[in-house]
Amino acid sequence: MGSKILIADDDTLVRSAIQKILHMFHHDVVAVESGRQVLEYVSDEFDVIVLDINMPGMDGFETLERLNQQQVDIPVLFLTGAGSMEYAVKAIHLGAYDFLTKPIVDIELFHIKVKQAAEKRHFLLQEKAYKRQLEIEVQAKTHELAEKNLLLEQYSSHLENATVQIMTSLQVAMEEKDGYTAGHTHRVTELALLLGQEACLSNEDIIVLRRASQFHDIGKLVIDLSCIRKAGALTPEEWELIKKHPGIGASIIEPLTFMDREREIIRHHHEKLDGSGYPDGIGGNELDTLTRIITIADSYDAMTSRRNYRNNLTPAEAVGELRRCAGTQFDIELVEIFAGVVLSTYSLYKQ
Repeated sequence: MGSKILIADDDTLVRSAIQKILHMFHHDVVAVESGRQVLEYVSDEFDVIVLDINMPGMDGFETLERLNQQQVDIPVLFLTGAGSMEYAVKAIHLGAYDFLTKPIVDIELFHIKVKQAAEKRHFLLQEKAYKRQLEIEVQAKTHELAEKNLLLEQYSSHLENATVQIMTSLQVAMEEKDGYTAGHTHRVTELALLLGQEACLSNEDIIVLRRASQFHDIGKLVIDLSCIRKAGALTPEEWELIKKHPGIGASIIEPLTFMDREREIIRHHHEKLDGSGYPDGIGGNELDTLTRIITIADSYDAMTSRRNYRNNLTPAEAVGELRRCAGTQFDIELVEIFAGVVLSTYSLYKQ
């Protein structure tokens, strides 16, 4: 089956002759006499356009310029009786497929060129269809991946929450075995969050602070700490055992990649500003704000909680101790913020 071809030539005889030649090769032909009519008749149904160059009103070059502006991607064959190098260069510059002279002497060659132009048109259409289909498939895959990513994010979030809940339950169970430590993690968490909010932490930091507070003593799960129940001072061996729990806690958290920041805070919650803490002996700028907050909350609760080897301090006494150690063990500014908060609200946390 032939192609559909639009030809434009102001010479009626030439136009009729070309139409007859193309009909011989079974092409469907629409013939017009001007460039303006080409612009009126052109559509995606055509495979090739044959343009005479010298036409009144709108010549072939101007017609092709207008077609280009309309983004018509149908191959154009220029046909003229005044062939010249200047014409050929201009035709190529405008994107013409080929440049032919008339009268048409070699009918077979003329048809070959028209056929080749039609094949290019078919290739362009296939390429456009392929790109369109590819875009559709890419959009579909992108949408599918977005849905899968959302499901993975939801699953990851559920997994994180489940992990935190299980670990929290273990932590609470551990503390409940000892009347002296029962509720310690809950109180430290509440105090740390209260201080964090007063210190204007970001929402992201508050989440990290909450988790780090909940698990700051998780290392005690695998250490025999029965020694803390005895009356009197700890032996050096017992003290060394106690000092292992921050590092062990960090090791327990390490496989949980979503808690990287929390792991570092858990490891360092017994460090001091002057570097005399444990387990790494770091201090100063090496201790971030969240670690400094938990250190204050943890120490305050330890001082105000009942122990079998000492009397617990009152909130005012504990704040006084925090202030005494501010600058060496605790952050001065955070201690003052904490003092302002806890002295007015401590009763909510010690009932």
